[in-house]
Amino acid sequence: MAENKNRALAAAILPLVGGAANVTTVVHCMTRLRLGLADRSLVQDEALKAVPGVMGVVEDDTYQIVLGPGTVARVTPEFEALVEEERAAAPAPAPQPVPASAGAPEPHPVTAEELAARGAEIKAERKARNATPLKLFLRRIANIFVPLIPALIGCGIIAGVNGLLTNLGWAPGVTPALGALASGFMALIAVFVGYNTAKEFGGTPILGGAVASIIVFPGIGDVEVFGSKLSPGQGGVLGALGAAVLAVYVERWCRRWVPEAVDVLVTPTVTVLVSGLVTVFGLMFVAGQIASGIGTGADWLLENTGAFAGLVLGGLFLPLVMLGLHQALIPIHTTLIESQGYTALLPILAMAGAGQVGCAVAVYLRLRRNASLRRTIRSAMPAGILGVGEPLIYGVSLPLGRPFITACVGGAAGGAFIGAFSMLGDTVGSTAIGPSGWALFPLLAGNQSLGLLIAVYGGGLLTGYLVGFLATYFFGFSKQMLSDLNVDAGESGEARAEAEPTDAAPDSPEAPDAPGTPGGPRPGTPPAPAPAPAPSS
Repeated sequence: MAENKNRALAAAILPLVGGAANVTTVVHCMTRLRLGLADRSLVQDEALKAVPGVMGVVEDDTYQIVLGPGTVARVTPEFEALVEEERAAAPAPAPQPVPASAGAPEPHPVTAEELAARGAEIKAERKARNATPLKLFLRRIANIFVPLIPALIGCGIIAGVNGLLTNLGWAPGVTPALGALASGFMALIAVFVGYNTAKEFGGTPILGGAVASIIVFPGIGDVEVFGSKLSPGQGGVLGALGAAVLAVYVERWCRRWVPEAVDVLVTPTVTVLVSGLVTVFGLMFVAGQIASGIGTGADWLLENTGAFAGLVLGGLFLPLVMLGLHQALIPIHTTLIESQGYTALLPILAMAGAGQVGCAVAVYLRLRRNASLRRTIRSAMPAGILGVGEPLIYGVSLPLGRPFITACVGGAAGGAFIGAFSMLGDTVGSTAIGPSGWALFPLLAGNQSLGLLIAVYGGGLLTGYLVGFLATYFFGFSKQMLSDLNVDAGESGEARAEAEPTDAAPDSPEAPDAPGTPGGPRPGTPPAPAPAPAPSS
């Protein structure tokens, strides 16, 4: 039954993105189906958003369809299978005197030239908006580290369980094995980073992993650089990243100049030798200094400006996610986990999701007559509580405008709460990246007892919920917004007039509403609610 449901969802999505002929690549992350498209203009956005199980869409370098955790991992293989089946069944194209337009039906006949011009215009607009050097760089960084997140989560939870059993003195015969399971991946994470880096930058992945493995090799401790001996793991993921990038460029140089007859012998040897020596006698030391600086800087920031730092980080994280700039934090988190055993930044950033949950509850109560939006909130709330905020962001707060800002206020309050405890010496961290909300409880770690860490993190969540709720309830709507939105889409004009509220928010009617997403509904008009997500099986 679940398999049929996932295949049905994939079958509903495929024609709305232009069919198999329009799909060039298919991958997925934790929550999104990411598609490469030959012609963006063939996608039927509104129809796609209306498909049950689709929580929203995001435009970036790929076309991203938000399906939610669990669901996306099951729908993607079905989607790939349907793409292959449709391509295999497609007949060879017959010559046509006039190219036929593909995709969504046009309201009036158009020429092939008009379609080409429209596609070029859309492509140019998207390229100008998304292909900035910074975003392209951060996108590559994310592509390197995001595939590592499942292992970080699994090993992090095992580490938490092992720590609890060790502190209680339980299962002494099992805890050493659990410790090995939890630490094995982290001990070799540099190798995986090197492999993914070479793959992302167009080199041979195994050569990137081979060069990065030098960093974690125990015998590296016998090498002396700048008057002191290196230590295994020095430089960590940052050193592995630099070593693999260097290996890619050395390999490319070899491919250009080494004769094909000896390429299989010379190119790998020169690549590992040159980039490996540079790594040992330079990159490991430099990357080690940078990693140490990141740890020291994070500790100083939280110990001396914890409440303010938490306020800023918790309040700005949702906008950073919308801009794609949050990807810059991934290697910082990974470096902190590798060097200190946990990242103290993630619990603060997780407060943004708490503000989003409180905001959604306020919207639910304020718009009592908007059945479709309330249905969206009910379906997205469990995922939001567990730290998956995309359904609430794209289906509720961001299209409404103002509530997105008040959700950020809730995140800022929760971040300030946790940051204040850091100033008191109670640092709360996470042993993995990816989860947030309630899903982060099994991954908590820090410099205090587990009970205190749970209490501080739980207090931050409650603060984010409460402030996000109050800020949205009292300041998230103007009178006009409440009048326009607090009515179901099927009601008549008379019903709309009867639904006009008398308990308007303390804003002037003339106050402008915050803008929504680009291309989304204008402020004061009801957003198209995201449909309920398909339950994970």
